[in-house]
Amino acid sequence: MWSWAKRQLLGFWRILRRPSRHYSLGFLTVAGFVVGILFWGGFNTALEATNTETFCTSCHEMRDNVFQELKSTIHYTNRSGVRATCPDCHVPHNWTDKIARKMQASKEVWGKIFGTINTREKFLDERLILANHEWQRLKANDSLECRNCHNYDSMDLTRQASRAAQVHKLWLGSGEKTCIDCHKGIAHRLPDMTEIPQG
Repeated sequence: MWSWAKRQLLGFWRILRRPSRHYSLGFLTVAGFVVGILFWGGFNTALEATNTETFCTSCHEMRDNVFQELKSTIHYTNRSGVRATCPDCHVPHNWTDKIARKMQASKEVWGKIFGTINTREKFLDERLILANHEWQRLKANDSLECRNCHNYDSMDLTRQASRAAQVHKLWLGSGEKTCIDCHKGIAHRLPDMTEIPQG
């Protein structure tokens, strides 16, 4: 039994050491592993670099429109000094959800290339459609990004205004509604809601 296992192990070792045309299978395996680590490191570095407020506000469409609105809200400046940045509210924290959101956001690059909202007037014309897409996304994922910071189980309802406490207990506590159902426009101005977007 031991001699058979030893022969198998030696045979496997010979295969690993056997050269392909120029390199052994063992070298190719180790090289592939190292290249995989380098690729993963580069990919993750690029992912994190595109997940910063600096990156988000590097284009004038965001910097001149919605980022200016964020600066006047409690999510930007508050007594505790805890500040939400663009990715905190628009990109899920879990890796798989983050990748899915980044893939969704890649189509927004087309808007940048083709100048869909490159002027204030174009931005205002598209604002309701853009907001509606974001509200639908947040509704579909149960306001996941909000819940990364605002956990219902950690809320002290006794320290909230009575109306807020009642509504949170009724809707969030029951799971019938999610944050975005009531908190549209919490960090950005609401669009003109008189016209309903198509689609």
